Amino acid sequence: MKTSYELSATGRYPVPPPEGWIAEDLDRLAGLPRHTELIDGVLVFRSPQRKFHARTLRLLENSILRQLPDDLDVFREFSVVLDGRNRPEPDVLVIPLAAEPGHDETSLRAEDVILAVEVVSPDSEARDRETKPKKYAAAGIVHFWRVEQGPDGLPVVYVYELDPALKAYTPTGIHHNTLKLDVPFPLSIDLTAINQRRP
Repeated sequence: MKTSYELSATGRYPVPPPEGWIAEDLDRLAGLPRHTELIDGVLVFRSPQRKFHARTLRLLENSILRQLPDDLDVFREFSVVLDGRNRPEPDVLVIPLAAEPGHDETSLRAEDVILAVEVVSPDSEARDRETKPKKYAAAGIVHFWRVEQGPDGLPVVYVYELDPALKAYTPTGIHHNTLKLDVPFPLSIDLTAINQRRP
């Protein structure tokens, strides 16, 4: 189905069709801000990153890359099609190398995602704590981490695993200072290293 759109009276925002946007529209709508997500058929524009968010992403991506099994890969802020009306962009993703998208592809399939990570920002608290985890679980993504800034300014990682019978996440741990896990692969991350410039 081909979707068209018109600009609002100010010429700045796309006006949604009556039934809302679909996942494929993110590839067709010209002029969208970078990292635009689709949640329940609604375009979500992300606010500029804060220092905590940017440095946490760098720490997680670099640490995971160093310890990742050879048959897996890491993507950062890459779109995932969960269903026809939901195409979020998790902050960090782990997928099998065999599932890597082609050079011109702009999204991953939910069934290929092994781990999705969201780093919570002030503007995304409800989405990252409630909306997205429910949608990731419903789409069958087995591992999910939510990362929040602790009172000391360091990341706190909340780790979840999918209960396939309930299609919901079960918490498996809250990690301060060090994130040490055996699944989905052996991993140890020094969370106090958030402010180091080099890995």
